[in-house]
Amino acid sequence: MRQKSRHDHTEEPAANVPTEKLLDLFGDEYTRRVFEAVSEQPRGGRAVAEVADVSRPTAYRRLNELQDAGLVTSECYVAPDGHHREQFTASAEHISVSLDDGEVEATVSLSC
Repeated sequence: MRQKSRHDHTEEPAANVPTEKLLDLFGDEYTRRVFEAVSEQPRGGRAVAEVADVSRPTAYRRLNELQDAGLVTSECYVAPDGHHREQFTASAEHISVSLDDGEVEATVSLSC
């Protein structure tokens, strides 16, 4: 499946996240707040903690869990002060959960 640009209207690639894992992740309020913070705009870990109103260790734990699931990506860069920094970005553009004949299914569309 080809990747979609923001101006392309073809189907987006989907993440292969098990439904149970997705529900476990987003069943946690801190994870939701951390994900919302990086969905608004790319942010460093310290900024994520501030925006999500969680401790830095909590922010980094949730970011690592979201990265492991393929829902967040990170990129290292050199800051103006010469230090290396990591910036986190949501890679999931759309997450949906449906119930069909008693079966729960979750799907994730990735941004490109």
